[in-house]
Amino acid sequence: MPTPRLTSLEICAGAGGQALGLEQAGFAPLALIDSDRDSCETLRANKEEWNVLEVDLLTFDPAEHPYLYDVDLMAAGPPRVRSVTGGKKLPQDLEARELLKATIYLVHAVQPRALLIENVADLVESEHLTDLRAFVRDELEHLGYELHHTVLDAVDFGVPQERRQGFFVALRKGYTGRFQWPEPVVDQTPTVGDALKASMAERGWPHASDWAGRAARPAPTIVGGSKNRGGPDLGQSGSKAAWEKLGVNGNSLGDTVPAQDFPWPPEAEERKLLPKLTIPQVAVLQAFPPRWELRGNKTSRYCQIGHASPPPVAEAVGRAIADALGHERDGEA
Repeated sequence: MPTPRLTSLEICAGAGGQALGLEQAGFAPLALIDSDRDSCETLRANKEEWNVLEVDLLTFDPAEHPYLYDVDLMAAGPPRVRSVTGGKKLPQDLEARELLKATIYLVHAVQPRALLIENVADLVESEHLTDLRAFVRDELEHLGYELHHTVLDAVDFGVPQERRQGFFVALRKGYTGRFQWPEPVVDQTPTVGDALKASMAERGWPHASDWAGRAARPAPTIVGGSKNRGGPDLGQSGSKAAWEKLGVNGNSLGDTVPAQDFPWPPEAEERKLLPKLTIPQVAVLQAFPPRWELRGNKTSRYCQIGHASPPPVAEAVGRAIADALGHERDGEA
């Protein structure tokens, strides 16, 4: 890991996926902010040196934390903004919009050299979110930043999952000339079977290799769901059908991997006879470190992982930002 030479402030830090990637890219976090208690406990359990602030972004006052002013990078992973085509927006949709706007307003006070926002691809692409994109662009340009945006797929960065992520990167004018979005870094597509074969065999399941042969594709997008929606599962009917093709029962998550007597192939073509993924296996598909400890109940732990930004993607984007800032700073010296 490179010696950190740049500082960061992490907003809506969640389980720490983006912060992990940025740390690998050379950013030392001065603070990580999240309002969810379980997420904060997860961050503290894994990184004692991280300064974790359990606070609502909507009430956070940076004046109480002056060490955050002029940080090199402010990074945010706010709740996913849905593209609502009609009808009344749900409370979580309104909250997601408020938190995105609060992130931009915080730039006014903190004045970072660079800003990174990770969200769904729709935030960058959907015509139904044009108003939010215009708000972000106009506010940042008014503050003297130049905005870049794109969509990256996690599978292109070694993550065994097709996960299209929307990114905004804004740099102060004068720091943008050398910024370039990262290029894909893998030649061979990572698969679910490759990622999970070893864990599927942990309890002596003799069919782990056969299962891995069926799971010879990247995972569909892992969705975090809501802690208020009941137990964890792998998405709606379309997602569950995609998981079934990989040999996975997506109706819920399992507590353990298959035992030695678990059948394969299934005795009948029914999803319920397929093995279920455990939360540690889902964390592997999100490219978290093997021993990353999650806090909270089962649904909370799955939500934390499902909503996270895979560390390898954050690292790639972070390196691109670090290169731009470093080149410009070297040029100023």
